[in-house]
Amino acid sequence: MKSGINITQEKKVISIVGPTASGKTSLGIAIAKRLEARGEKAAIVNADAYQMYKGMDIGTAKASLQERASVQHYLLDIIEPNETMTVAKFQRIARDCIQDLQSRNIRPILVGGSGLYARAVIDDITFPGTDQTIRQRLQERAEAEGATALFEELRFKDPQAAERMDPRNIRRTVRALEVIELTGKPFSASLPKYQYVIGSVQIGLDLSREELDDRINLRTEQMQEQGFLREVENVRDRLGVTAARALGYQQMIDVLDGLISEEEAFADIAQKTRRLARKQMGWFGRDPRIHWVRAMNPDLVDIVMNIIDKADSGAYDEIDSHAQEYVQHHLGDIN
Repeated sequence: MKSGINITQEKKVISIVGPTASGKTSLGIAIAKRLEARGEKAAIVNADAYQMYKGMDIGTAKASLQERASVQHYLLDIIEPNETMTVAKFQRIARDCIQDLQSRNIRPILVGGSGLYARAVIDDITFPGTDQTIRQRLQERAEAEGATALFEELRFKDPQAAERMDPRNIRRTVRALEVIELTGKPFSASLPKYQYVIGSVQIGLDLSREELDDRINLRTEQMQEQGFLREVENVRDRLGVTAARALGYQQMIDVLDGLISEEEAFADIAQKTRRLARKQMGWFGRDPRIHWVRAMNPDLVDIVMNIIDKADSGAYDEIDSHAQEYVQHHLGDIN
C-alpha cells in the first residue's frame, strides 16, 4: 500500500494518447519503470496503426531495441507490410493481449497516436461487417431514386444517426442503411461511444503549437539521419495498400524514383506531419475523459502517476461512466 491505492479496486489499463512526436513512447516506458520500482509488473501494448508492420521502424518511430529491452513491448512487428490490419481485427488482437497480461498480473500500458485504434480497444465500439449484395442494391436505388429518398428512409429508420449525418453524403447513407439491414439494429448503435468496456485511465500529452512543431522538425531530421530512405528502399516491394499509407513512405518512394529530391521529400514530410498533429489534437480533444498534462513539464511522470493512482482508487469512475455530460475543465485540478 505504498501508493495509497485501494487494492479492492481493479487496476486500470493506462492509455497514453496525443499527437505524433509528443513523447508518448518515452512516457509509457517511464510509467512502466515507475510501476515496476514499486513492485508492479507492467508492459507496453502498441496502439499505432503502422508500428505493427515488420520492417517499418524509422518511418513509424518505433521504440528502439534498447527501449524494448528495458520494458516488454507487445503488438509491434506482428504482420508483414503486404498484409492488411483493420481496426476490427486490431480490436480483437489487442483485447486478447490485454486480457492475457491482466491474467498474469501485468499492467497494460496502451501507447499510440492512432486515436481510433486506441479507443477501439477500451471503448464500446463495434464494427459491423459488410454485405456486397445489400450495398449494391442500395447503391442502385440511390441512382434511381436519388440521395434524398434514401436519406429520408434513414431518417425514418434511425433518426439519431440521420441527425449526425450529411444528407449529401450518399456513401455514408448507403452504409448506414446497409448496417441496419445487416444487423437488424439502428446504425447509431454501432457508432463509437465514450464508454469504457475495459477499466481505463487516459493520459493526454499536450504541447504548444511551437513546441510540437519543433519536436516534429527534430524527429524528421532524425529520420533522415537514421536512414529512412534506405528503410523504404528495402521494404517498398513488400508494401501493401494499407502499409503504404503511412506518412513519409510515398515521399521516399518518389525520391527513389527520381521524382523529387531528398530535401524536398523531408520538407513535405515535416509539413504533413504538422498538419496531422493538429488533426490528432482535434480528434483527441473531443474526449472529455482524457487527463491532459503538459508534455514538457519536468514533473510529468510524478503528475501522471498521481492521476493513475487516483483512477485506480475509483476517483474518476463517475466522470468516466457519464463522459458525455462532462467537459474538460472537470479534470483541471489534476493537470
